[in-house]
Amino acid sequence: MYMVAGLGNPGRKYVNTRHNIGFDVLDAFCAKNDIRLKPSKFKADIGLGEVGGERVIAVKPMTFMNLSGEAVAPVAAYYDIPPENIIVISDDKSMALGKLRTRACGSAGGHNGLKSIIMQLGSDNFPRVKLGIGSPEGESHDEICGFVLGRFSKEETEVLTDTAVRAVLAVEEIIKTDVKEAVRLYNG
Repeated sequence: MYMVAGLGNPGRKYVNTRHNIGFDVLDAFCAKNDIRLKPSKFKADIGLGEVGGERVIAVKPMTFMNLSGEAVAPVAAYYDIPPENIIVISDDKSMALGKLRTRACGSAGGHNGLKSIIMQLGSDNFPRVKLGIGSPEGESHDEICGFVLGRFSKEETEVLTDTAVRAVLAVEEIIKTDVKEAVRLYNG
């Protein structure tokens, strides 16, 4: 069984913000694979489905970004999903807008949602699909927060549409074959 977790912040206030690209890609993944998300006892909306003959649980944490691990880890424990079968979709402000990077494991790279998941799982050995959202003008805390919680322009949205499609394909490829093949086909 695989888990696909898209990271973001719940609530209308955060819809279409840069930090919620993980939610957006998860929604596209669920729509393509006929998975319906519903509220659960896990601080997350979850839905069960199948991709390439593998059972999949889609997870959208309702904890806010910085506490994502509080939703992901209990679902993983309940369904007995090992870290290497947990695919996390997130934004990455250190990557250029529209870039896609899939990795088998690694550090949080300064992303608080990933940091929370690593802490709660006790492992960084899980695949992640990261979408570049560009970087803010400045590096102060306020500038970074304003940037990641800001909305995409029309032009940025057009760039990210293709990236989101490739991200869904990368997630499916990880489930059907492996991370290496997803990297080969979709990184860039």
